[in-house]
Amino acid sequence: CSFHFGGGGGGVLPSVKPKYRKVDAGDYVVLKRGDIFKAVQIQPKKKAMFEKQWFLPDTAVGQLYGSTFDVAPGGILQPRKPKDTEGSTDANEAGTDNRHILDDGKSQKLTRDDIEILKGQGLKDQEIIQQLVDNSSTFRDKTKYAQDKYIKKKKKKYENTVTILRPSCRILAMMYHGREPGKICHMRYDMLAQMLTLANIHAGSKVLVFETCAGLVLGSVMERMGGYGSVIQMFPGGGPVRAGVESFGFPAHFHDTLHEFPICHVNALLAGTLDTACKDPPAGRGQCPYFMFFFYFQAQERKVKLEEKRKKLASAAALLEGRNADGLVIASRFHPCPVLLGLIQFLSPSRPFVVYSQYKEPLIECFTKLKERGGTVNLRLTDTWLRRYQVLPNRTHPLLLMSGAGGFILSGTTVAVDDSKPANSQRAEEPAAKRQKVDGR
Repeated sequence: CSFHFGGGGGGVLPSVKPKYRKVDAGDYVVLKRGDIFKAVQIQPKKKAMFEKQWFLPDTAVGQLYGSTFDVAPGGILQPRKPKDTEGSTDANEAGTDNRHILDDGKSQKLTRDDIEILKGQGLKDQEIIQQLVDNSSTFRDKTKYAQDKYIKKKKKKYENTVTILRPSCRILAMMYHGREPGKICHMRYDMLAQMLTLANIHAGSKVLVFETCAGLVLGSVMERMGGYGSVIQMFPGGGPVRAGVESFGFPAHFHDTLHEFPICHVNALLAGTLDTACKDPPAGRGQCPYFMFFFYFQAQERKVKLEEKRKKLASAAALLEGRNADGLVIASRFHPCPVLLGLIQFLSPSRPFVVYSQYKEPLIECFTKLKERGGTVNLRLTDTWLRRYQVLPNRTHPLLLMSGAGGFILSGTTVAVDDSKPANSQRAEEPAAKRQKVDGR
């Protein structure tokens, strides 16, 4: 785009060209082939194994994200030219039906050894597919739709291309759901998008996150906030799990907004009895000077780790003590009811909260408990049915293999509660309903 000054003798500013992101060393990228994804880091001379094929991802440094590469001999990635993406296997002849075609395994003249020889000669995937088409005795008799299906199947088997994408919450959610759905509690990407929308995640907010989805939900919240605000990760066990967060490849200032707080200390923080003081580790007992020297350095290292842990705990506790968080997101394999009832107390009034579960029964219990407790409005328990379609000329239809369920979401909004009045006072103050007069005649 160009900017021009008004007036006859005004100058002209130079054109501003958009800067497209390029692959750089050390970046986290997502490899794509068909519907298969894999997250890797670009490291010098480090091989990557993807779909039974190895190559060197660092040979793509300097290329644009979204580019498709051919895997050359030696694992070198070469940018695929636009003309190479066009299929050269289109046949002019096609049959009217497939009733006379027998799948006896003898229609293809090329054997596996012949195909390996063609690969050794350096033929590209399009050329190999063309050889398969030419040596098939039944290809010309198939219908146009059957021919396209045959070519698509062979491309999936012999195509040696890979596409490098920039990580995002949508791409990583599709990657986890396609490869390891159990790690993210079988959460689909459409459910993740609804959670981020219902929780009103935006820059500058303070959000509480409790999840056991390999860090995918946490990374999605951080991506939506853009490095502004505060994210407090409530974690179970000895330490937080952030494998999915690393795949996003966030800059350093994104991690400055991330805090951590163990879920086991929530009750102590609510009661005001949380102790963040650092206790000195016990000294090692030993008579040998060598062991005393070893235990001394081990104790010092443990002391430094305890001091870092105490500082993280104190900083997260300081953010929670105000009880003015702007949002709450829960997505865990644990029972969400006790977690929700404990963490919802840190939210300010008129703030949203979202709870995800693979099953609806735990969320029904949360719904009932919140109704009895009060302090929440607009409670909704929903699920989403996702249906994908194949859109092609004269053959548009829903896909046969689809995800049946993607989990359930409980959402709501907090409100201020007047603790000075009993729970049933509102009913007592309401005027009694007038009785209708009945004519006794």
